[in-house]
This record gives sequence, structure tokens and C-alpha cells, in this order.
Amino acid sequence: MTKKTSSNSFSEIIDFIKSLYPDENPVPLHAPRFRGNEKKYLLDAIDSTFVSSVGEYVNRFERDLAAYLSVKRAVVTVNGTAALQVALRLTGVKAGDEVITQPLTFVATANAIAYNNAGPIFIDVNRNTLGLCPDALEQFLDQNAEKRGTSAFNKTTGNRIAAMVPMHTFGHPCKMGRLIDLADQWNIPVVEDAAESIGSRISTRHCGTFGKAGVLSFNGNKTITCGGGGAIITNDDALADRAKHLTTTAKVNHPWEYVHDELGYNYRMPNLNAALACAQLEQLDEILSDKRDLANAYNSFFSETDWCDFFREPDGCTSNYWLNAVITHDKKQRDDLLKATNDFGVMTRPIWQLMSNLKMYKKCQKGDLQNARWLQDRIVNLPSSVRV
Repeated sequence: MTKKTSSNSFSEIIDFIKSLYPDENPVPLHAPRFRGNEKKYLLDAIDSTFVSSVGEYVNRFERDLAAYLSVKRAVVTVNGTAALQVALRLTGVKAGDEVITQPLTFVATANAIAYNNAGPIFIDVNRNTLGLCPDALEQFLDQNAEKRGTSAFNKTTGNRIAAMVPMHTFGHPCKMGRLIDLADQWNIPVVEDAAESIGSRISTRHCGTFGKAGVLSFNGNKTITCGGGGAIITNDDALADRAKHLTTTAKVNHPWEYVHDELGYNYRMPNLNAALACAQLEQLDEILSDKRDLANAYNSFFSETDWCDFFREPDGCTSNYWLNAVITHDKKQRDDLLKATNDFGVMTRPIWQLMSNLKMYKKCQKGDLQNARWLQDRIVNLPSSVRV
């Protein structure tokens, strides 16, 4: 079979994507779908008058989510960024500390670190996972870290390395086995940024359940959504109890008094959002199945091209394929593909700018980011909305 070349592929790509979404014009990158009990549960929440952060749907969603992920506890929040901010605080991140993460991520990952008055350290990603690279991490720690007592410290800055945040990019799992081993060697707690990866697994284990805590997002463009929303997931009951306390303004339980015993946050998920979330979670397996069918269709189509590669799930993993992606040969081909598709009503997007290039994080310490830079110049995200 003769493979398509870049000179004649753009129109074929556009036609193919439009054939996948015949009723969409323009074709969105990732639109939410509400085809289950969303309206029923939403109206029930309204009729109950419990529309804010107290209500049965909030409690139900926490129970159902924890059960789905085979984890002890889930504490739901207003968004994934808030969940990550609190999870980092609860793992011991304090002002002046440093947190290892990756430069190829959404800005919320770095922002949540900064909200704790800590500084990110950016370590390169792995080309096969798009997530934090164990080899790059090991090299950085061997060259730049030292143990003092029970903690790791940065020899360059003198600051404590208080946590590590790998992010499962587009729902593709990181190499968590080696990352956890390295973190354990250096006594660095791990908080997984699983914002994009609900339903993704390493073997049979869900992403977000490998570290001390994990965080999820239910933003409007996520695999399942409740408009906004996030969650802290953990097998540590004490951490979950503290998370719930902090995210409800650290209010001490009392029939009528308003007593707050520490600095807390008004981060609890409202019952209205939770009602939507409960309905969406009921459909998750069907959603994941459709997204896998879509990914297989893309993979089959792009296997016949000679100028870009469809990004497939890492070996031994099951990705949720939140956002499908191709890797072009170079930045010019990336830009040409982005322009051609968007000009003809197919929403494609590049990957994020590297965090280390943003003005607020330019001065942060970083390793050799050759993989992250290479991927930034080549990745294009394709329409990935659920079709069921």
C-alpha cells in the first residue's frame, strides 16, 4: 500500500476527521456529552435545595469514585488545581521547599506548587510516555541532591525537595514503578497529577493510586465532567480527613458555632456539580470504550502516512486516550497541520508551551529538557470528543 505524503495528507486528514464527527461543524477538540442521568440528578439536587457544598450527591460521588478506582478515599473539590494545591500541602510541602515535576504539562501543575510558596524543578519527560522520565530524574538526583536526615535537599539551592509530581499526559501513564522506587530511595513523597487520566491503568492499577495521593480533574473538557471539579484520591485515611477539613474552610464541626482551627480553603465541590459528576461516572466505561475505538480509528488512518506518527499507549498500560495526538516530523509540519485543519473547521491544538519558558517560571532550576523541547515542536492534538 502506498503511504500518503504530507503534500496530499491535509485534505484527507480533514475529511477523515469530519467523517468521524458528521454532525459537528466545526469539529471541537473535546466537547462534553450529557446523555445519561445528568438532568434527572441535577433537578433532584435543585429540588433538595442543597445546591452548594453540602448535599448527598457530594457524598455519593466521593463513595462512587473511590469504589471505581479501588482506593480508600476520594475528597472532591472545586477543580483539579485546588486538589493538587491541597494534596501538596498535606504531603508536607511548605514555603521555600522545592517540588520536582515536568515542564511539559498544563500550567496548573506548576501553579499548584507555587500556591504553596514552593518552587518547581523541571525534569525532562520520556518520549514513550510524555510523562516524567525516570532516567532524567535519576541523573538529576544523583548530581544535585543529598540526604540530610530523613529528607532530600537540593545541593545547588540548599532547599528541601519536598515532593514529586509526575503528570500522566493526555491520559498516558508515566513509568510509575521506577519513579516510585527513586522517590522512595530519596524519601520524596509522590503526588500524582492524574487530572487527565481517569480510567487509565498501569497493568490493572488505576493512575493516581501509586503515590501518597493523586488528583483528578472534571473540567469541561475532561473525559467525564461536571463543569468544574476535582478530587484528591488516597489510601491514607488521615490525609483524606485532613483534606476534607481543609477544603471546607477548616471549620470545626459544631451545631451552630463558626470556629475555624487553621488556614483552610473554600474548595469543596458543590452539590450541583456532584450531581452531574455522579451521572457522568455511571457512563465512564462506555465512554472509555468509545474513546478506544476512536483511537484505533486514528491509529489505522495514520499508519498509512509517512510524515507523522499516532501516539499510542505505553507498553503494559491502558490509556484513556483523553486527547489523541500525532507527532509530526518537525515544527513546520506541525504548524502547517494546525493551520490547515483549523482553517477548515477542525479544531486541533499544539501541546502546551514548556513551563520553564513561561516568565514566572523561567528562573526555576531545570535539567536537560531535550525530549520536552522536541515534543513541544511536534505534537498536535486531534478532536477526541466521545461519540456515544
